[in-house]
Amino acid sequence: MLFSPLYCFLVLGYIRMYCSSLEFVLKLYLISLPAFPLCLVMAATAFNGCVGTIKSNGHIRNSTFHQECGNSSFRLTSKGYKINLEISGKERYCSRKRGFCVIQASSSQTVVSDQVSTPLKSTKVDTPKKSSEAALILIRHGESLWNEKNLFTGCVDVPLTKKGVEEAVEAGKRISNIPVDMIYTSALIRAQMTAMLAMTQHRRKKVPIVLHNESEQAKSWSQIFSEETKKQCIPVTTAWQLNERMYGELQGLNKQETADKYGKEQVHEWRRSYDIPPPNGESLEMCAERAVAYFKEHIEPQLQAGKNVMIAAHGNSLRSIIMYLDKLTSQEVISLELSTGIPMLYIVKEEKYIRRGSPPAPSEAGVYAYTKNLARYRQKLDEMIH
Repeated sequence: MLFSPLYCFLVLGYIRMYCSSLEFVLKLYLISLPAFPLCLVMAATAFNGCVGTIKSNGHIRNSTFHQECGNSSFRLTSKGYKINLEISGKERYCSRKRGFCVIQASSSQTVVSDQVSTPLKSTKVDTPKKSSEAALILIRHGESLWNEKNLFTGCVDVPLTKKGVEEAVEAGKRISNIPVDMIYTSALIRAQMTAMLAMTQHRRKKVPIVLHNESEQAKSWSQIFSEETKKQCIPVTTAWQLNERMYGELQGLNKQETADKYGKEQVHEWRRSYDIPPPNGESLEMCAERAVAYFKEHIEPQLQAGKNVMIAAHGNSLRSIIMYLDKLTSQEVISLELSTGIPMLYIVKEEKYIRRGSPPAPSEAGVYAYTKNLARYRQKLDEMIH
């Protein structure tokens, strides 16, 4: 065997021919060498004040020996391991990091060694994947003033009615026991009102804070300088990509009067077809392109990182996202109806979206909506309050 005890002494004797009063650093990179600890101890006792360091590293195939007498350095490479010998008259190096063995020798030939935690043989350890679970809440905004008047709203920025406010509050009660780490809304006030009103009912009592990143000044002026306060806040991101689809020349028109003018079938086609837009407006397909693209780029990574997300948006932008989550066809999505102010819960686990229905109000049983993690979260809330 190449590194027998006798061979170690021969190598060290060879070094001694070039240098006296040695203080050296021995760095050993090995994969498998059962007899080596004994050899290293013997080598260490051959000199006064020497330090050896063992570190596991790759695999060297070809056997070579290299020496540089002028610099007092030696490099010995062998099949399965590699040795660097560097001569230094001043510096003493000793590592106690995990995975290292440190051996010291003095004139009395006393040896002190730390336990070696690096295995001598290369072994592969399979670490289990961490299973992250996150909640995704989808809420269509409460009734708006133009919903009440039966007008095509689209991207016109209209607030909620009194009924819409009540629907948003009721939605908040339904999700009051579900964790929310981040909120995304459209750029329209009715969706933002719904999100804010819903969070007033959450038992965690965190405050939703709208992020203003439209300019450096807006970002600077809206900074929070208390770390403790930041922990009690929920960031709210507004995005135009989550807006209702743009109804073009139908916006502001009465739905019944429009049906009388263009015919019920034509209006139904504009409203419920997948790829036919109203005059100068968006089709559901066009709305889905922007809404789903935003979801994939900005929201999905947060969910996969374990963040619990709430999205407050609109009928068509949410239908588009549900089409993606549930893998619906274009024919299936056009028949999907979403009620105002009714939240829908998904559990995100192992990159899969599992629909759990609509969370029940606190007075109802409906355990179907909760997973074990959500049940534990609710229990923690109970403990905090009581």
